[in-house]
Amino acid sequence: MNNLLQLKGRFEQASRSTDGFGAPNLPAGQSVNVSKLQDLLKNLKELREYWKGQNLLPGALISVRYIKVAAKSNRIQALLGKNSNKPNSSIVGAKFSLDASPKHIITHYVSRDILNESIQRLTHSINILNQQFDGEIDCDTIDKINQKKIPYTHKTIFKTNFLNVIVDAYYVEKFDISIEDAKFEQNAIITIYKTDVKTTQLLEKIGISVLSSRIMDETTILLRPDELEILKTKAPFLISMAVSDFSEITKDDFQFIDDGIITIDSPKNEPIIGVIDTLFDERVYFSDWVEYTNMLSIDIPVSESDKEHGTAVSSIIVDGPTFNPHLDDGCGRFRVRHFGVASGNSFNSFTILRNISEIVAANKDIKVWNLSLGSKLNINPNFISPEAAILDKIQFDNDVIFVIAGTNLSSGETVIRPIGAPADSINSIVVNSVDKDNKPSSYSRKGPVLSFFIKPDISYYGGDLRNPMKVCTPNGEALVKGTSFAAPWISRKLSYLINVLGLSREIAKALLVHSATTWDKQQSDPTLVGHGVVPIHIKDIVHSQDDEIQFVIQGISEKYNTYNYKLPVPVVKDKHPFISKATLCYFPACSRNQGVDYTNTELDISFGRLNGTKIKTINNNYQIDEFNHYTWEEDARKFFRKWDNIKHIREVLTGRNGELKAYDNHLWGLSLKTKERLEEKHGDGLKFGIVITLKEIKGVNRIETFIQNAQLKGWLVNQIDVENRIDIFNIAEEEIEFE
Repeated sequence: MNNLLQLKGRFEQASRSTDGFGAPNLPAGQSVNVSKLQDLLKNLKELREYWKGQNLLPGALISVRYIKVAAKSNRIQALLGKNSNKPNSSIVGAKFSLDASPKHIITHYVSRDILNESIQRLTHSINILNQQFDGEIDCDTIDKINQKKIPYTHKTIFKTNFLNVIVDAYYVEKFDISIEDAKFEQNAIITIYKTDVKTTQLLEKIGISVLSSRIMDETTILLRPDELEILKTKAPFLISMAVSDFSEITKDDFQFIDDGIITIDSPKNEPIIGVIDTLFDERVYFSDWVEYTNMLSIDIPVSESDKEHGTAVSSIIVDGPTFNPHLDDGCGRFRVRHFGVASGNSFNSFTILRNISEIVAANKDIKVWNLSLGSKLNINPNFISPEAAILDKIQFDNDVIFVIAGTNLSSGETVIRPIGAPADSINSIVVNSVDKDNKPSSYSRKGPVLSFFIKPDISYYGGDLRNPMKVCTPNGEALVKGTSFAAPWISRKLSYLINVLGLSREIAKALLVHSATTWDKQQSDPTLVGHGVVPIHIKDIVHSQDDEIQFVIQGISEKYNTYNYKLPVPVVKDKHPFISKATLCYFPACSRNQGVDYTNTELDISFGRLNGTKIKTINNNYQIDEFNHYTWEEDARKFFRKWDNIKHIREVLTGRNGELKAYDNHLWGLSLKTKERLEEKHGDGLKFGIVITLKEIKGVNRIETFIQNAQLKGWLVNQIDVENRIDIFNIAEEEIEFE
């Protein structure tokens, strides 16, 4: 087998060119009738009257319903904007309609002046349409106006604003107010739309007083059922999102057995994995390997059953291969820092949110965290759960990564339901379970998240009725099944890659996802298994076949285009005898209050042969030719995973693959285009990791040629030799005693 290669070199950075950004226009062949503008004008006038009758806010909350899933370039440019106040900067929420073909519904908070300005712009545009264009205008006419073939002499509204109003009217179906009709019998976590008035002041105005202990951030609060009813009665338009604070934990089946006594050596310098779970029983045989903290209030009664789940999860992380030799991953043992945050049956989301933030902040030395708790409740299709959002923020702010169980169906359930919180965390690795034949387990729940993000990310073995997982519990050895027991195996592999081999979390995550993919067209449902099933042994992740060249590259996005055009894929008789695949991972900033438009930054990957200055991408990514091709937002998301923070592209091995033409310079290129949703530049300085595999279609090992050519092109090439890396880790972790 070939070692994994680590390529270190310089990525060039280039700002986005403004060439090609033309004047506003409609899609080819489309037109707008004055009746559409009149309908929108009526909407805005009704909304103005509605907000005149409200004295709670100085501004107005207005929801824009689009005709489709709207790309940023298709969203309103003239309406709900004024001078330097761009409409995009006033967005406070986004969701999808419940139509068979989803449509964007985006909520803005604007001043009354901006609302009046939009009404004026629509009024002037209606007059111009009627006076000069007989009540209708099409893309050809607009093109002639832009080229000055048709004069524009109107002074009531600037030409650019007039044309933007027309384009806005084409993409907008209606203006409205969004009302969230949330009903809960217990406490609920409520998110208010962000306005220019503090949330506590708004609540006090309508008669709700909230202690600081019930405030999570500037827009998220914990309310009792009676308080929620007051809010819904007096100001229902303020509610952006609402979820129950109480979550029942998805159950995992335990069957206890007596299979003798296991012993274990004392821990030395093994890596530490953080576990956030139910309680831990310190009487078990491996307790010396676990540093335990009980985070529950002393007022909460605790039973022995409350310790079963957490103890079982930690037993896999510490010593799983000992009692599951068929899953020996070659990673050794791990120490655990275990935090008990829930009883065995339920958890309060608000309390856990605070606990997790405090735990990670106080344990900066831990890079990998295992979270095998999950809610029975389904995730919401239009927003991320508060638990997932806090995990995503922690991972953006800190160099850590969470591994989360994909949650289970209850015993007796036959209909596959959506996953539960916090398995909707975008930055985390979410793990579902498969049986020994790599088929989804009977208890698997499914994604996607926000109707688009692939969740789970990957799958692993969590036990089933025929082949249960063995764990250690307070009552001895037990046979179990559940996604809770698949996740710890992935935590072990991640910690090995990060703590022992010294790889970044971006590379480690990309390697796991990459290893789960094959050269075939994926047959399994990605909503159940994610990108695939991770190999059992670590060597199958950090090594490749003799006819494969696998290498990793990491970098930082500093400008719009981050690129390197010096990848020397071997050439034989002016041909590249390879097929290839690549996986990109990064940890973007996320905004829960943006609803379905959750990730703030997009990295779009282009990889393939270099023809002059153009990359001939292996997945035909025509998004890179932005000014020659138009890509519908739905297509960009479906085919190129736009806005997803994991992107896997590959060529399929068919047995009939031909060699690829080598262009003049014989090089391949790699380019990442950085795109932002919000005005803040969250993508500046964003780290990324890429794994690339080249497969020689005739079975020849060409890794030495690749290494030599890469070094000649200025790359520093390191071979990830596992034995050497382990020696380095052990030496680095040795305690030196000075006499």
